[in-house]
Parts: sequence; C-alpha cells; structure tokens
Amino acid sequence: MKQRVREALRSPFAVFTLLLTVKFYLTSSVIFDGSVWKPLVTSLPSVWAAFALIELLADRRKTLAYAMVNLIFTCVYFAVIMYYKYFGIIVTYHAFSQIGQVKEVKGSVFQLMHPYFLLIFADLVVMALLAARHRGFRRWAVRPRPSRLQRASAAVLLVVMLGVCALQIAPNRDIVNELARAERMGIINYEVDVMLTSRQEALFEPSVITPAIVREVKKLIPKPAPELWRAAEGRHIVYVQLEALQTMLLDLEVDGVEVTPVLNRLKEEGIYFPRLFQQVGAGNTSDAEYVANTSLLTPPAGAASETYGHKALPSLPRLLHGRGYTAVTFHTNDVGFWKRNELYPAIGFDRYYDQRFFRDEDFVHFGSSDEVLYRKSVAELKRMADEGARIYANLISMSAHHPFNLPEHKDTFDLPERYRGTFVGDYLRSQHYADKALGVFVDEMKAAGLWENSLIVIYGDHMGVPVYSLTRDDRSLLKELLGRTYGYYDMLRVPLLIIAPGALEPRTVETVGGQSDIMPTVANLAGVRLDGSVVFGQDLLNHDSNLLPIRYYLPTGSFVNDRAIFVPGERFEDGTVYPLDGGKTVGADAAGPDGAPLVTEDEYRRALDLFRMSHTYVSQLPERTGEGERRSS
Repeated sequence: MKQRVREALRSPFAVFTLLLTVKFYLTSSVIFDGSVWKPLVTSLPSVWAAFALIELLADRRKTLAYAMVNLIFTCVYFAVIMYYKYFGIIVTYHAFSQIGQVKEVKGSVFQLMHPYFLLIFADLVVMALLAARHRGFRRWAVRPRPSRLQRASAAVLLVVMLGVCALQIAPNRDIVNELARAERMGIINYEVDVMLTSRQEALFEPSVITPAIVREVKKLIPKPAPELWRAAEGRHIVYVQLEALQTMLLDLEVDGVEVTPVLNRLKEEGIYFPRLFQQVGAGNTSDAEYVANTSLLTPPAGAASETYGHKALPSLPRLLHGRGYTAVTFHTNDVGFWKRNELYPAIGFDRYYDQRFFRDEDFVHFGSSDEVLYRKSVAELKRMADEGARIYANLISMSAHHPFNLPEHKDTFDLPERYRGTFVGDYLRSQHYADKALGVFVDEMKAAGLWENSLIVIYGDHMGVPVYSLTRDDRSLLKELLGRTYGYYDMLRVPLLIIAPGALEPRTVETVGGQSDIMPTVANLAGVRLDGSVVFGQDLLNHDSNLLPIRYYLPTGSFVNDRAIFVPGERFEDGTVYPLDGGKTVGADAAGPDGAPLVTEDEYRRALDLFRMSHTYVSQLPERTGEGERRSS
C-alpha cells in the first residue's frame, strides 16, 4: 500500500498538479483579493480535466503531454498577470491578435515585469535541465502503458471535472465585470468560455440607434442657442494628442519646479477642462485618436483600428470635407503600428505622414522625437496653408511613452535625488521633456503665421502610471507629490485644452467629460451641426452633467458620472464607489452630503447600453470602398 501511495505521489499527475496549484495561487494573489479556498475550487477542475484527457489518450510518453499542458497553462497565467498589471483587466485570446505589437512595446513589458513573476517558469527550466542531464528523470518521464482500469478511471474523472467546470461557468456568464467573472469561473474556465463562445455584447436593432435615442439614454437636453456656437468657424483645426499625459501633472511642482510649465501657461490662454476622463480600449493611443475624431465608443474586444478599420466611420474630418477642409495626420512611427493604415482612411483623413516622412530623425523610442514631429509637421501645415488649403490636422506625440526611459541628452528636469531611478521620477522626466517639446509646437505655429488663425485642441491620450503596477515606493512618492493617495481619479483623468486666440476667452470648465466629448465640443466651436449625426459624446460647453462608460483600465460596467467613479462587483449591488471629491470609498447604495445617491443602477444600465448602442451602430455601417493608402513620404 505504501509503495502504491509513493508511486501515486511521484506520478506526473500529482507532480504537475502541485506545480500548477502553486502557479494559479500566484496568479490569484496578484489579481484577486484572495481567499484560501476559492482558487483551489475554481482552478483545480480545469487542470484535472486536462490531465484526465492525457491519461485517457496518451501512451508511455504521456509526461511530455503533461509538460506541454503545464507550459500552456503557465503562459496563460503569465499573460494574465502581465496584462492585468497594465490594463487592470483579464487578457483574452482577442489580445493575442496584437502579439505583433509586442516588439514595439517590449520596454513597457519589461518595466511591468517584477522579477518574482518569472518564478512561474522556474519549474520548466529545472525540468528541461533534468531531462537533458539526469537519467533518472528521463526514466521517470517514460511511463508504463495505462491499464483498462486506469483509462476507465480517467474517463470518469474527465466527465466529472468537465461537469464541475460547466457548473462553474454557466451560472456566472451574466457577470459583466470580467475580473469578477474570471474569479468565479476560474481563469482557465474563463478563457475557454470566452474563446468557445466568442463573447460579444448583445446588439440592438440598428434602426433603434438614432441621435434622439442616444440623447435620451444620456439624458441630454439640447440648448436652443448653444454657447460659443461658431466662435472659431473657418479656422484651421489642429489636434495635438499628448502621450500618457495625466491631468495631475498640470500645476504640479517638484521642490518648486513646474513639471509642465508650457501647459500651465497655455491653459491660461484658452478653455481648460480638468475633469476629462480617458475612454480608450485595447488600442490605447490609436483608440484615443478614434474616439476623439468620431465621438464613438471603443469595441467590446480588440482595438478600434482592428475591429472597425474596414468601415467608413462618421467623423469630424468627413463632416469638414464638405466645408473645403483637407484632413491630415502625423505620427512618427510606422503607420502599420496598430493598423493605423486602416484606421486613418476609416476616419476620413486625406493623407497621413508617418515614419517615411520623419525618417527617424532624432530617434526616441518609436520614431522621431516630439521636437522633430512638431517642426516638420508645422512646416508641412504651412506649405498647405500657403497653397490655400483649410486644414484639419492631428499631431500624435510619442516621446513620453511608457516605460519613460528618456535619453539623457533630452533630460532637462533636475529632479531631487529621491526621485532618480524610480518609475515615478522617469515619468516626470519624460513629461517635462514632452511639455518642453510642446513649446516648440507653439513657437513654430506662431512663426508660421498659423497660431492666430487656428483652433488648437490639446489633450492626453491615456494614463501613464497604472495603479495596478505601482510599488510601495512609487505610491509613497505619488502621495508626496499629490498630497493624497493615488487612485482611479488621478489615473483616469487626462487634460483637455482648447485655444482659439482672439475668439475664446480663457476659463476653466469643471464639467465632467470624456474623450468622446472632444468632437462635439469642437464641432460647436467650428459651427458644424451634428443634429443628424449619431455621437456618443456631448458638447462640454453646453451641458452640465455627464455619464461616461469605461471599458478598459476598469472592468466593463464601470462608469463616471458627475459625482463618482463606479466599479461593479458581480452585480451593481456589490459595486464600489469612488467619490470624485476624494471622499472615502463606499458601496453602491451610498449617498452624498445632500442625501442624493452618488450612483444609481439606472446609470449602470444606461452606461452598458451606450457601449452596446455604439457597437451596434458601427457594426452596421457600410465598408469603405475606393479608399487606398494615402501616405505622404
């Protein structure tokens, strides 16, 4: 009997069960709040189902099959950890379609990787060495052929474990929050469910998606005489999208030195929106371009460029074409990155300028530096203006990209010693440089005679400091800088500045907004009517309240209203509320000082409906025809 027990404990089934148990506990400890028994209950059945299948089908070399399952599960767990550390959600197979982008962002990947995460691969290395050098291990790896009883037992175990997995999956499919759903199902069960069912949001009938219906869902009441209507009509319109810029940096000082002196000055010259929130998805920067130009929301899976790039998207560039505008966009990386070669014609840009145009001059991270971006872009805009063109332009900055390893010769920010070599310090250095480079843009626009005749829109694309990957020292430095604990409110806010010299009086607008609101706000200033257009944002100059659905960096079902950020649990009822005024975290039923609820279930339902409506609307749009590559080199 003892011999049989010892043999069972030495079997591949037992050994690999132990190894994978350690790994899914490690993964759970990083992502979930954690219970002792839940990871075992939710994860072990999927492991044993795979192992039972091996015992049922494999021959004497079944150990190799165990090793392959171990490798696959390990890679899934590792991918889940790494994706969560940046995005705050669970990776799915959809994200693996973006694997080609990894080489471009490998620096960001390495920065997020804590050394102990690599321990998840330690057993694979050890086993490979043993297989190469240890005869006893090789003899152990060759197993006797299973008997009929063993195969029968494996079949029973397979059926039972698949049944248990089904019981874990089926009751939890309606949980909207991906984190809560994965915790209840188990990570492997969750991944299999997403892959087999190709989870998509339930669509509305396309005929339902009208401008009036969207306004009704958002509870918008249009003003009969909008404020600042046509205030900047006829001007060139220039978007400047700033990489990883968060609102918390504006007016921030480190030992008396401003982090963003140029932006601090510019916000006194235009309209400043300090409570604007990002609404990007898996495409990050490219999604910000999509949302800001179209006022549509991101897709349920993947980047907008990959999901919607074949569509003819309604957009501000397309609306301005009828007014004689030429729409161009500038990005220093190769246009194939995030399939911008599909996105740009989909949005309606007439030409795009990418790496071929900038030629990697003064290379930083992904392409030419922000200084080169601004100098060469403004020179091209001047050429176009001199030829009589009315211009709509996008300039996409990149030098302050995660992981913020700015070249030394670009560093002009004399940080105190305690910030040097830290992630927070590197972020401050990069953004200080990006701000200085923005000053080049302003100077070049003025020298070219374009500044006074333009409507300038400056905004951040997405956060730079993920709350999920911060170390204790990072949190301490941020608390020192901000005077408060760094959280979602700081992470998700990106600034918006709108400047039209001589046309707009400087002021600060405290209305809560999102990137989907940029296009309607600019359209109002430019005198472009959106009455017949389906847009999911609103003019921030003419509406005082808002409802912003959030899909990435927070789980699906999250939203921002005028008073709080809401993150659902398994349902609305067990969700968490983060008041915008900095008050302590409370439950979904909490009320504000005035007795009114901070969030409501009606807002939760409407936020989900807005995502579904946007995806329905874009999915039924016609595909692009006759629009080829329009690159300028």
